[in-house]
Amino acid sequence: MTQVPRAFDARRPPDPDLIADCVHCGFCLPTCPTYALWGEEMDSPRGRIVLMHHGLEEGSDMAGMAIHFDRCLGCMACVTACPSGVQYDRLIEATRPQVERNLSRPLRERLFRKALFALFTHPGRLRAVAPLLAARRLATGRLVSRSSRLRALASLAPDVRVTDAWRRLPERIPAQGRSRARVGFLQGCVQRVFFHRVNQATVRVLAAEGFDVFAPRLPRCCGALMLHSGYEDDALVLAKRLIETFEECDVVAVNSAGCGSSMKDYGHLLADDPEWGDRAHDFSAKVRDVSELLAREDTVARRHPIQMRIAYHDACHLAHAQAVREEPRALLRGIPGIEVVE
Repeated sequence: MTQVPRAFDARRPPDPDLIADCVHCGFCLPTCPTYALWGEEMDSPRGRIVLMHHGLEEGSDMAGMAIHFDRCLGCMACVTACPSGVQYDRLIEATRPQVERNLSRPLRERLFRKALFALFTHPGRLRAVAPLLAARRLATGRLVSRSSRLRALASLAPDVRVTDAWRRLPERIPAQGRSRARVGFLQGCVQRVFFHRVNQATVRVLAAEGFDVFAPRLPRCCGALMLHSGYEDDALVLAKRLIETFEECDVVAVNSAGCGSSMKDYGHLLADDPEWGDRAHDFSAKVRDVSELLAREDTVARRHPIQMRIAYHDACHLAHAQAVREEPRALLRGIPGIEVVE
């Protein structure tokens, strides 16, 4: 009997049981940016879940569905809003690799994506681009002016000092006073180039709170960008390197929400791997956002007063994917003189 093809292949497709959890109540709709923008059912979380169900059926075709999966921002606001506990994060995570394996994208699109991964996940290459961004030459160049995509990327690029982009953290930062634990710190790919000062402040605070910090130059990236884009195999290569590097640390701290959510998911992603499954599970169990780590430990460093009114805005992957909401606010409120507002 000839088997009728379907959109999804047999390699880790979206779980039918997780799909069945969705009762199509619509609580996700007002929280979804793409649904709010277009009002299109297939560009809502519950609409995409309907498409996932369809993708498991014989005769389904990826070509008509892929655009709606591509449009999902992965903000996971729907996960927080869902009263039925639908694990949309697990579902979209399983769907994106299916799209990349089973959709023939145009050559131009494939080249664009390869170029992004070849740049953004390599800190050395990003450093080479930093002077252009600092001078804003990239945003006004002839090539960029002809491409709406490149214009958008250039306009979103943060201001960066060239000197900051080329600075590096020492690999080991000793605790001030008695050491309470050895913390592995992910420098990140984009983070270390465009937000070096954030990394610098992070390790300074960790050391002040009594942690020995291990911040190696390699691995260069955690694989989150590839993972969130469906390039699972490439992401898992980097994940394994990260696990090896930080295996001996007591805790692994991260200050980028997208990276942290991926690292906490390594145990699930590698669960079927006989060599890496247990190692990945143990690694994910000790990954902490830096605010989680600091908020759950007793204060060691003295807090000096700062008279300031601060508005805190949740990072999507921190609040929705990691369910870390109160810890950053608690840390800020612990500084004398700080008033935290939403």
